Amino acid sequence: MTINPLKSRVSWRMRLLVPALAGLTATTIGAAQTGPDRSRPPATGNAPALSIPAIQKQTLSNGLPVWIVEMHEVPVVDVSLIIRSGAAADATGRFGAANFTAAMLDEGAGARDALELADAIDSLGASLSTSSSFDASSVRLHALVSTLDAALPIMADVALRPSFPQDALERLRGERLTSLLQLKDNPSQLATAAFSRLLYGSTHRYGTGALGTETTNKALSVDDLRAFHAAHYQPSNGHILVVGDVTAAAVMPALEKVFGAWKNAGAVPRPVLPAAVQVKARQVYLIDKPGAAQSQIRIGSVGVARHTPDYHAIDVANTMLGGSFSSRLNLNLREKNGYSYGAGSQFAMRQEAGPFLALAGVQSDKTREALVEFFNELTGMSTPPPADELTRVRNLQALGFPGAFETTTGMAAQLIDLVVYGLQESFFNEYVPKIQTVTTADVQRVARQHIQPDRVIVVIAGDLKTIEGPVRAAKLGPVTVVSADDVLK
Repeated sequence: MTINPLKSRVSWRMRLLVPALAGLTATTIGAAQTGPDRSRPPATGNAPALSIPAIQKQTLSNGLPVWIVEMHEVPVVDVSLIIRSGAAADATGRFGAANFTAAMLDEGAGARDALELADAIDSLGASLSTSSSFDASSVRLHALVSTLDAALPIMADVALRPSFPQDALERLRGERLTSLLQLKDNPSQLATAAFSRLLYGSTHRYGTGALGTETTNKALSVDDLRAFHAAHYQPSNGHILVVGDVTAAAVMPALEKVFGAWKNAGAVPRPVLPAAVQVKARQVYLIDKPGAAQSQIRIGSVGVARHTPDYHAIDVANTMLGGSFSSRLNLNLREKNGYSYGAGSQFAMRQEAGPFLALAGVQSDKTREALVEFFNELTGMSTPPPADELTRVRNLQALGFPGAFETTTGMAAQLIDLVVYGLQESFFNEYVPKIQTVTTADVQRVARQHIQPDRVIVVIAGDLKTIEGPVRAAKLGPVTVVSADDVLK
């Protein structure tokens, strides 16, 4: 008889496997007979312990502060240069200068052009980015520890010695103007931009996006960007954060070598923004986007600054209203009624009072119904929340917070807030306890103070012929039709 070796091996393996499968099946059947207890959801565990490594505070010879946080799990390091000036520092008539300056930093610096900079960083297995918000600008490097010494001089060139080439400026200007033009054709972006302008006005810096306007972008020159860089990118206005697999003893000499000779050039101009005028009565604005399948709704008012003493209570209240998938707005407009793919809210906290905003894109033919539900939820925030809802929201915030510190990039992002807003180092360790002590009375109080449905503006970008009649019939307040060109010029 001829024996098939392959068949023999298979048979041998099956003889070993069958008893194991039988045992597994018996175990599975036993588990299925008892079954999990689905009569109630699993109990929420305690928030993970948050153990923040010590911040080692150092200073370079020119006075530039350096904070170092050691994280030795992975051989990488994040180095961030934070400049405490952003779009809020733009001069009148020069809106967009801070953002344009940051965008130009890596378009040529030191002896390299943009392509040479990119090649140099890529060859080191590193990444380099520049950015600017309303309150700060930054240059951030992520590198292997083994290539950090080679990457730092490139970072320093980008931050301190940008060349601002004219051809790159014209290319970026074209891209920015195209983005601003496309914004007017994108109902979601248009509604958000129009909301800011109608809330703050054309002269307040918060009334215009960080990118600026078409007019200002056409006018900004190389000299304007050089002037902004010279005035604001100074050691006295800067701060370095180092997070990763390094020690202070190892990294400080390297930082001193590339940043230590950086000198101040004079007093840094500080923005003085006018106090924003709070909404006195509800006003509705409609922007026509013919044929739009959705209406983009933005509802809100002037909110609070980052230094508000009610930060934690507002954090909980906003998470309850629209700051999570399980929020009231999303469960109502998406899950219950199916008017929207998603609805939410936010408090944009800046150095000064940024906007409070509730938002969603809804079916055009359900615009009126969606508005009714928006205001039902906004009004409902003034009553004390049920205890179980408050517990769930507090746990959501508390349990998710430690995850923000798991990576070097995440840790650096958290530290930036400490630097930009002058927060106490204890903020991190105090966050979860303070969130857990927010009461129903706290939520009700901050909601009544900062979420006032009768004192908001409503901006809707959608198909006017479909939505105007129903919106007017809803009698939410005076209705004004505005054009994208008029509101964003």
